[in-house]
Amino acid sequence: MNSKNKICIVVATPMTAHVFLKDQILGLSNDFEVTVAANFSENPGYMINWDKVRTVDIPIARPIKPAKDLKALFKLFLFFRKNRFYAVHSITPKAGLLCMIAGFLARIPIRIHTFTGQVWVTRKGIVRRLLKNIDRFFASFATHVYTDSPSQLDFLVENKVISFDKIKVLGDGSISGVDLKRFQPDFLCRQQIRDSFGFTEECVVILFLGRMNPDKGIVDLVRAFKKINNNNVHLLMVGPDDGCTHAQLLEIAGPCSSRIHFRDYTSEPEKIMGAADIFCLPSYREGFGSVVIEAAACGIPSVASKIYGLTDAVVDGSTGLLFPPGDVDGLVFALQKLVENFVLRKQMGDAARIRAVDLFSQERLTGAMLAEYLTLTGYSYHSD
Repeated sequence: MNSKNKICIVVATPMTAHVFLKDQILGLSNDFEVTVAANFSENPGYMINWDKVRTVDIPIARPIKPAKDLKALFKLFLFFRKNRFYAVHSITPKAGLLCMIAGFLARIPIRIHTFTGQVWVTRKGIVRRLLKNIDRFFASFATHVYTDSPSQLDFLVENKVISFDKIKVLGDGSISGVDLKRFQPDFLCRQQIRDSFGFTEECVVILFLGRMNPDKGIVDLVRAFKKINNNNVHLLMVGPDDGCTHAQLLEIAGPCSSRIHFRDYTSEPEKIMGAADIFCLPSYREGFGSVVIEAAACGIPSVASKIYGLTDAVVDGSTGLLFPPGDVDGLVFALQKLVENFVLRKQMGDAARIRAVDLFSQERLTGAMLAEYLTLTGYSYHSD
């Protein structure tokens, strides 16, 4: 018989667990026996050594690799059968596909998947239909489905990926909430970081933080930045370069390339955010946009594309400004509006901070997840 307090969290890469799920996993481990399954062997820098949390290495590849995927599916199935979990929970598409099928075959009573965005949104033709049907396929094996934003829920229902009665959002959205002790305004740190880049207090710094991927709208951002004719405005782009895009972006920027600054990775995004004046995420697809809420917690207003997910992270005209995705002139207008108006930046930044504190604290999201697990499993310390 499956023990009601045994659960397994499945992600493709352990980085997902570290960056988005650590607080929730540790919170769950106080009441449940938690195991994290991920591709640890190919990501040795993200080993998990957390109290009371077990790990297992499953060779889950992010891209589609049929032979490797079948091997990972079989290994996951055997692991589920052997350990007799009561609930399994997947995050990210490939982990969802393998976990939901393996969980169904292993007769796991509760099979949960959380959607955090859809890859197929920016695809066309047969590839779009294939990826969309894969989402629909593995969602059919889940007993419960969550998404990290209300607008994404509506999108999935409208596109007939899943029915309305089978999907829900915890709290007001976000995969994990924001650590308000970590992400907060810090004037001293702001000065130190700005000094390290050579930014004076007169400089207006626009920040992009995330993967350097075309789906994130980074080309649109550089094209828009080029049109802002102000030598005191700087663009700081932080994140791993997925496709060797730095050279391309600098070529597009032309004469203003000297005011674009790259940093490949930071383990302290809160410090970088605190040094910025405007956060910009011109993405073509997002599940929620957690990074926007982290910037908000630091008191930074955002300019973001008006797509599902980001419409939940930014209140247009209050905590930031939204523009149509792909509309470079619209992006220029929104950025220029905040660049030229310090008072408006301050008002929106303050409103963003208040909203992040009220709705998206890490404690609130962790509590909602724990309550959901206790409800679904019916488990308590007093259970037989």
